[in-house]
Amino acid sequence: MHSPGEGANKAPLIAPLGLLFRRMESGRSVRRRLVAPRRSEPRRCAARADRTDKKGTVSVTTMSSAEPTRRDFLYIATGAAAAVGTGSVLWPMIAQMNPDASTIAAGAPIEVDLAPIAEGQVIKVFWRGKPIFIDHRTKKEIDEARAVNVASLPDPAPDSARVKEGHEQWLVLIAICTHLGCIPLAHQGDYDGFFCPCHGSQYDTAGRIRRGPAPLNLALPPYEFLSDSKIRIG
Repeated sequence: MHSPGEGANKAPLIAPLGLLFRRMESGRSVRRRLVAPRRSEPRRCAARADRTDKKGTVSVTTMSSAEPTRRDFLYIATGAAAAVGTGSVLWPMIAQMNPDASTIAAGAPIEVDLAPIAEGQVIKVFWRGKPIFIDHRTKKEIDEARAVNVASLPDPAPDSARVKEGHEQWLVLIAICTHLGCIPLAHQGDYDGFFCPCHGSQYDTAGRIRRGPAPLNLALPPYEFLSDSKIRIG
């Protein structure tokens, strides 16, 4: 038999050990609730909110950075759609301020100073992409053009109809052969007018067809005299 003194000494020692173990277990539980679980992939938090319940447990709410990325995409897409819509509204207004197709096709007029052109000289300028001959005719060339029997011409036209009244010395022609569109040479051929070397068409000093396959006279561009020494073509 054991003495009463030995049992009385063991009981007080066991009770404090049990209480210590319970406290240690409780501490581990609290730490597990406080420490957030580790994730396999790192994530940046765009926002977080901490809340503490009555038991002292802290809960953490996180938002993935993927959500702002999707929101930014929606902002960009919305802005792009708004820009396209605005452009579709403004384009007709801008287009109305441009010249219409007929104005563009007509071409802008050009002004030519005649003062530097010597008598007997022919110069070439361009209007609407077409070559234009400006011929400062001599008195001999004018007389030869007027002496021709108009009825004998393939494309009858008097010299007076090919020049401006009071400015008979100036002959203004579109320098394109009426046969196949070649550019003739000035002061060439049997009539001292214009000669097309491609197929042999010959024009006189008034630009009228006299020989060769060309069916018509050289065309006249629209022009007017601004002064005795300046014209505007177009």
